[in-house]
Amino acid sequence: MSQSELHATALALYPEDYREAAALLKQAVPLMVRHNIPPNPVHYALWYTYSKGLEPELNRHLDRVVKDFDYFPSESASRLFRDYIIRDELEDARAGQQQAINLVDGMERDVSHSVSGSLNFKASLGQCLEMLAEPVDKRLPAILSELQQSTQAMHDQQERFLSQLHTAQAEIKNLRDKLERAQLDATLDGLTQVLNRSTFSRLLEQALSTPTHGVALVMLDIDHFKQFNDQYGHPLGDRVLKHVGQVLRSSLPPQALAARYGGEEFCVILRDCADLSAARDFAQVLRQKIQALRIKARGTDEVLDTVTASFGVALANAHDTVESLVIRADDALYKAKRNGRNQVV
Repeated sequence: MSQSELHATALALYPEDYREAAALLKQAVPLMVRHNIPPNPVHYALWYTYSKGLEPELNRHLDRVVKDFDYFPSESASRLFRDYIIRDELEDARAGQQQAINLVDGMERDVSHSVSGSLNFKASLGQCLEMLAEPVDKRLPAILSELQQSTQAMHDQQERFLSQLHTAQAEIKNLRDKLERAQLDATLDGLTQVLNRSTFSRLLEQALSTPTHGVALVMLDIDHFKQFNDQYGHPLGDRVLKHVGQVLRSSLPPQALAARYGGEEFCVILRDCADLSAARDFAQVLRQKIQALRIKARGTDEVLDTVTASFGVALANAHDTVESLVIRADDALYKAKRNGRNQVV
């Protein structure tokens, strides 16, 4: 992407004039100060966008982050920046890289054919020289020999160019791999390796807008998670989250998607779900697998046998939106919490 195109993209994202921009900054800066957030370009962009209020999902996520942590994690800032600020640029970069790959691949094929052709031509000239023991024109061998040398020089140039093309191909493919990893990072939660919240919202919206045999939403929250962090420290809390993420990834039926909704809360989208009882049965299996987890506390080798989760399940109806379905599943989840935890409602 050229500098002019990048500038145009930025203007489209932030079209405010100086007065409007100043007003938004006056809102954003106090928010950053209040939460002790370092003043760097990524944080400015996030909280400036927060102040605009045009990305409600970003606002909810930022609210959740500053509520759950005593500081603003840099990995959360980077992920939110990718998800909400530069997501279109990632797609543009991927498309541009693919065009470059196609172009270089085409050039490589053409030059390879040319190299092969020059070798064949050189071999034909050699055969002609061998056949001309008594040429009709005495100058013909010298002409053919000069032509053969020119062909060799052309062949050497083509081989050097082909080598440069191979290097360019390797570099472009390496960049493509890096971009694919970046795009994967932009969709996954870095700790648990399930989908992140913004990707979950987008895919749930797609699922609700696509005719299927039923969509159910399962929300779960690890019980007494704060106690793990307070008693054993955040590293053990992170291990609990990783293990729960692994349980989700290994238990998903076809067409299902798992995501970390925030903190210790996870979601599963069940597509082609026949009815509410099928979703409830799936949630019960998850509940039992989480309860069966045995995680050792490092240093003491104490085994945690109290990891449980509460579940809320809702089946989408024809009029549901992402927000309304999440609210119903969340209400069921908190009912499970109030009723004693470690159960499905």
